[in-house]
Amino acid sequence: MKYDYYDLIVVGTGFASTFFLKKYLEKNKATKRILVLDRGQFFPHAERLKVKQGEPSDFSHMEEPWEDAIINENKAKRWPFTLGFGGCSNCWWGCTPRFMPSDFKMNTLFGVEKDWPLDYDALDAYYYEAEELMSISGPEDTPFPRKGKYPLPPHTFTAVDKILNQTYGNKYISQPSARASRPTKGRNACFAKSTCDVCPVDAKFTVENSQMRIYENEQIELVFGAQVFSLETAGNQIKKVLYVKDGKDFEITGEVIVLGANPIFNSNILLNAGDTNRFTGKGFGEQLGMQVLIYLNNMKNTGGSTWVNANGYMLYDGEHRKDYAACLIETNNAPYYIRLERGKWLNMASFRMLFEDLPLDENFIKPSANKLIPRVSFTKRSDYTMKGIENMKKKLPGILSCLPVEQLKYLDPFPNEGHIIGGTRMGRSASDSVVDKNMIHHQYRNLFILGAGSFTTFSASNPTLTLSALSLYSADHSF
Repeated sequence: MKYDYYDLIVVGTGFASTFFLKKYLEKNKATKRILVLDRGQFFPHAERLKVKQGEPSDFSHMEEPWEDAIINENKAKRWPFTLGFGGCSNCWWGCTPRFMPSDFKMNTLFGVEKDWPLDYDALDAYYYEAEELMSISGPEDTPFPRKGKYPLPPHTFTAVDKILNQTYGNKYISQPSARASRPTKGRNACFAKSTCDVCPVDAKFTVENSQMRIYENEQIELVFGAQVFSLETAGNQIKKVLYVKDGKDFEITGEVIVLGANPIFNSNILLNAGDTNRFTGKGFGEQLGMQVLIYLNNMKNTGGSTWVNANGYMLYDGEHRKDYAACLIETNNAPYYIRLERGKWLNMASFRMLFEDLPLDENFIKPSANKLIPRVSFTKRSDYTMKGIENMKKKLPGILSCLPVEQLKYLDPFPNEGHIIGGTRMGRSASDSVVDKNMIHHQYRNLFILGAGSFTTFSASNPTLTLSALSLYSADHSF
């Protein structure tokens, strides 16, 4: 380390930390000592692509499987994530719809769970900023409030998408996406290969290709291979960050501490530090996703220009959310969804149905005997979500009546959606949450806990754009 003391210590280099630092550096013109600790290494996209294609790479040893980083008590439930520089920006699939305004007011509108301590309007400007920074491709007309054009034009519709858009208007749109619809600085155009975790043409936004240059700032000292496992407290302040590097324990002092690791590790760090907030590590989970295959009569579903080609909101908002979960439709334009029947290969569509879930205390994160490896205990879905599936199956045939449907085939729920949410929920006080609306810990007022772990409830919409906007909001309102 260059110094014994830092003005700001940040854990992680994923979306949450990167967008927070972007705004922090804009707000603080005076020279600061900033330390960023990342448990992994820099694993370049070109080398990740070699590994993906089965080619040798000198960087292969840097890849730490997620299964080795946690103790997963439910083997039927998966929690894939990427460690190292850029975090999960290296493995996400680039889906960036905004939340709906109602997602922030679940209790007020539907009597379900609790309202967030901030609303859609508070995040609106930061949504725009995040969309610009990611060069999002999207349509002009959306079901959520938004004015003007996205930075890049929308991806093109498939034949099925065109009919559904004509039928439902802005309740069926080209998905807002961080997969570029045309070449932009540092990125090529998506060509719908459906291998977005490691994009073959680098069309998807990542921290590495972002052009933000955050970690090149001379104020920032970036240390790789530093695995943070706990914090040292004194009264109501965090004084030191404790981490392991090269098999040895270290500690470093800081004025302001930012936890920007994924929710599993943020919770583990707090619990190892002795955080007594009853919600820390609790209410952990993600949305539930299941595939529906739509067999079409004498209609070929051709066209489209990306993996998730469109989003349908026909089952999302409404009075039904008093009783069962919202459902966001993702239309998949993947080459492996074909009919294995002569002359009918393209006579089908595939929908991913994404259901919101609720934070349940039965699903939680806790420390293990190894301070570096948390235990993840996920045992159940909410009844609210399961009722949403039943409602979807009743309503979907009518919704698709504008198409020549032969048959609907419902597949089993997927073991994961790649969205790690909860564990440090946001609220108005320590009696109902871990952090406030600025994502500052209710007790430790020099500690920020960023990311989707702070979500009060789990929207049906993909979380990444919202957690990035929240990081911008947090830094803008706290310094």
